[in-house]
Amino acid sequence: MNRVLIIGAGGVGTVVAHKVAQNSDVFEDIMIASRTKSKCDEIVKAVGNPNIKTAKVDADKVEELISLFKEFKPDIVINVALPYQDLTIMDACLACGVNYLDTANYEPRDEAKFEYSWQWAYHDRFKEAGLTAILGCGFDPGVTGVYTAYADKHHFDEIHYLDIVDCNAGDHKRAFATNFNPEINIREITQNGRYYENGKWIKTKPLEIHQPITYPNIGPKESYLLYHEELESLVKNFPTIKRARFWMTFGEEYLTHLRVIQNIGMASIEPINYKGQEIVPLQFLKAVLPDPQDLGEQYTGETSIGCRIRGIKDGKEKTYYVYNNCSHQAAYKETGMQGVSYTTGVPATIGAMLFLQGKWKKPGVFNVEEFNPDPFMELLNEQGLPWYEKFNIDLEL
Repeated sequence: MNRVLIIGAGGVGTVVAHKVAQNSDVFEDIMIASRTKSKCDEIVKAVGNPNIKTAKVDADKVEELISLFKEFKPDIVINVALPYQDLTIMDACLACGVNYLDTANYEPRDEAKFEYSWQWAYHDRFKEAGLTAILGCGFDPGVTGVYTAYADKHHFDEIHYLDIVDCNAGDHKRAFATNFNPEINIREITQNGRYYENGKWIKTKPLEIHQPITYPNIGPKESYLLYHEELESLVKNFPTIKRARFWMTFGEEYLTHLRVIQNIGMASIEPINYKGQEIVPLQFLKAVLPDPQDLGEQYTGETSIGCRIRGIKDGKEKTYYVYNNCSHQAAYKETGMQGVSYTTGVPATIGAMLFLQGKWKKPGVFNVEEFNPDPFMELLNEQGLPWYEKFNIDLEL
């Protein structure tokens, strides 16, 4: 019996629960665990499958995770908790002989630092234990890495220039809200930008570089260069890349709110003393902002995320654009969550499916682009994230 344990009961966890339940031929025994068991119970009710088990676990505590793993005996853990908890969950997996998958790389709580080094350091231990760890299996990171691997396998002899473009053209009818965990989202956006060129990482000021980019079915949107974790693994795994960048759209109202939040110190992750109690301003802000799980009902519009690639095939320069557009309303109709949660949760489910089917299974710690992209690309079309290709067009970048 294929047992899967989902850790995390937020928007992405909700989508994963819906999708694994839809694929009961692969996922035969399902458990959802979170710090708040009642949230897991609510997801089970929404999915409508009373056979899904729930449990309470503090993913910061290895001993609690080990106890749960020993009781449920999962074949694979789908980690959609906070990035702070990646390493404790990986430690528990090693202790109990459980395979691992996540959607975002580890971050320390006290420093907004995004890199894979902490998790890559687990490679030998997972390999020796005969366990597979699949890193970054959301959309970006995740699908964007698979898109790049698919392009490299089928369309290029050498990839030279890679631009990942991420547009959310949706409207959630709120003055200010983030589409996933506010604390992680704001930490990510307010950091210095970074891109890779000619073997070096070039730093920029936060959101300093921007330009309009035209997205399919959406049109031109101002897009901002920022650092995103998949760049680190992609330039390592595709060494012919000369330049790799990541672009994301933000509306003016969002950026205005973000500037105010920063200017008044609410984006800080440094603890302060308030009436004798230590609080982190960004964590307090998270508590008063809208919950990303509650945005779906009123959300209209769509996302558009893809890879724009330039390189060489048969001695000639070639351009290639592969992308998905996802409707917020369609995502909500299927899972009760908005499109950003949907585009992360579906790929996590696909990665776990491919592991359990033996197609993405090898001992060690790997990013998604290190596996065969073809079965993943097939399942994207079947599981709700169809992709489209354009060849030899102006990439605008």
